[in-house]
Amino acid sequence: AVGNGVDLERFRPDPELPDPYPPGARAIAFTGLMDYWANVDAVSWFAEEVLPRVRAERPEAAFWIVGARPTDAVRRLESIPGVVVTGAVPDTRPYIAHAALCVAPMRVARGVQNKVLEALAMARPVVLTPEAAEGIALPPGAEGWVARGAEGFAVHVLALLREPPGPRWAVACRRWMEGRYAWARHQRAFVDLVDEAAGAAGGLAPAAVAEAV
Repeated sequence: AVGNGVDLERFRPDPELPDPYPPGARAIAFTGLMDYWANVDAVSWFAEEVLPRVRAERPEAAFWIVGARPTDAVRRLESIPGVVVTGAVPDTRPYIAHAALCVAPMRVARGVQNKVLEALAMARPVVLTPEAAEGIALPPGAEGWVARGAEGFAVHVLALLREPPGPRWAVACRRWMEGRYAWARHQRAFVDLVDEAAGAAGGLAPAAVAEAV
């Protein structure tokens, strides 16, 4: 099987990206299309069950739900203190780059979560459920941010708010993503698979397959 990848040129650490958050904000970011039911379920659970636990200790923390087409149920979450729903934005990268951390509180996940790959490609810490971690080779250190249950999730979020990972981790995370999730690497793997299949079937020659891809 050929795994998923991420656009590492677009999603990279970039201090020049404008900061979309208010001064002094401790933003916890979630990105995704907000009419997709699994995303709606995820942000609803985090806003209702996890965020109050976080804000009990860190009242400056805010949960930013970043993504197009928020449903009425998502919009109603803004009645919870500390929840911000942006709706469609021209670029999600500033929200990832300047967040204190990102979250992927998926309770049902279908396939590799691009939001996790994008945040890690930008060297941002991510707290995630086991469902959101499925199929992802997490960089060293990030395995400890997989959390079960509202209390466990809040504990990990608070730990990262108190003590964010430093620049050494950010460099190691980026290198990890470059080594495992660059699209060029996956494209080569795909060509190899097609070459193997074509050879077994007496089909296209490898050069022709590579040219077609």
